[in-house]
Amino acid sequence: MEARVAHVELSLSEAYVPHASTTIEPEYGGSVALWTPTVAAAAEPCLLIDAQMLIVAVSEECCRLLRLGTPDDATGRSLTDGVLRLVDFTQARSELTEAEIEKIPPRLALKSGRLARGLLRIVAEGGTDEVVTVDAIASPLLDGGSVAGSLTFFCEV
Repeated sequence: MEARVAHVELSLSEAYVPHASTTIEPEYGGSVALWTPTVAAAAEPCLLIDAQMLIVAVSEECCRLLRLGTPDDATGRSLTDGVLRLVDFTQARSELTEAEIEKIPPRLALKSGRLARGLLRIVAEGGTDEVVTVDAIASPLLDGGSVAGSLTFFCEV
């Protein structure tokens, strides 16, 4: 019988470290442009707004949940100009003041540049008194260190 011994060779070389870009490549148009098709095609209820608070993209499920009509109806409209009819958590369902609207997650993420989370109560348009409560989690989208928009995910409570 012939004895066999395993033979292992070891070679040392410098580690390959891929170059990671610190900013999004300009040819892609920035983070808002990169997220637009993903949000528009998403199965989850999500909303993308730019720095001027215009709705850039919205998923069909988000339109259904927030009573926004169709994505085409909502896209291009300002989030602050009555797209969402937001009410407080009292029995009277009073509409939120401008100061309170400043604190909703999509806007707060834009203003603060940080993650924002909160509950929202939304009244359906069209004369019905139906109210939906949603949990909203918003993340700012950065381009070159400055806030370019926010991406918000919603979940019915």
